[in-house]
Amino acid sequence: MADHNKEVDKVTGVETTGHEWDGLKELNNPLPKWWLYMFYASIVWSIGYWVLMPSWPLISSYTTGMLGTSQRAEATAEYAAAQTARAKTGEQLVEASLEEIQTTPKLLEYAMAQGKVAFGDNCAPCHGVAATGAIGYPNLQDDAWIWGGSLDDIAYTINYGIRSGNDDERYAEMSAFGRDEILSEEEIDQVSNYVAKLAGLQPEEGVDLSAGKVVYEDNCAACHGDDARGMRDTGAPDLTAPNYLFGRSLDAIKAQVNAPRHGVMPAWVDRLDPATVKSLAVYVHALGGGE
Repeated sequence: MADHNKEVDKVTGVETTGHEWDGLKELNNPLPKWWLYMFYASIVWSIGYWVLMPSWPLISSYTTGMLGTSQRAEATAEYAAAQTARAKTGEQLVEASLEEIQTTPKLLEYAMAQGKVAFGDNCAPCHGVAATGAIGYPNLQDDAWIWGGSLDDIAYTINYGIRSGNDDERYAEMSAFGRDEILSEEEIDQVSNYVAKLAGLQPEEGVDLSAGKVVYEDNCAACHGDDARGMRDTGAPDLTAPNYLFGRSLDAIKAQVNAPRHGVMPAWVDRLDPATVKSLAVYVHALGGGE
């Protein structure tokens, strides 16, 4: 509203600004002295800051200020110091055995922290953030290890991978008994039902399990063992375990016998430094399934 609408409020005796909303009139109260002093002080402080500290952007750079302070330089120096400290601890990890890392609180704390980060960056996309795996990707929290779950076993697998193409890779292959016509369809049904029973699953009615046992002994026992508990030397899984890499059901077993799928894990020896590999081994072992 226009200035001619100004008036003195009858209750407070303060002149109004002339602004009115729905019958509410704005009083022209002066700002508190303490607020004004703080406002003026902030202006003075900002001018001093502009002069002393980096503040104004230029075309290709910025004003450095009279003090020459650089938060970028400070952050770089702090990062370099942290890297130096990390390198020293990393050297200790490389020099120590995996068992020594486990029994040395300082090294164990560092390895667990580094291992957790490395796992999230490199392993979680396949094994999951909680390392519980998925179809085709092992659950690292259980105690079913095809290649062994000791510290040394885990470190070796991390380093050289499984079917990774590395010269020292872990490698095993299961024959395609159906696709390559090694077994008949009836024999595949028999041995699959027999294995299902060993795994605690309900076999199909009318299937000759005794015949399935014979097929198993003739074709599978050489790798998986007479008791079907697997053989780590050949990379053959325990068929009596409660978890199967590609699904624990009769249909999944039949599919695997017919045309097996094989898991692949990359070799990390050329991607991660030795300290990180050791940290990962300690971290994975500590998840609960390590032997």
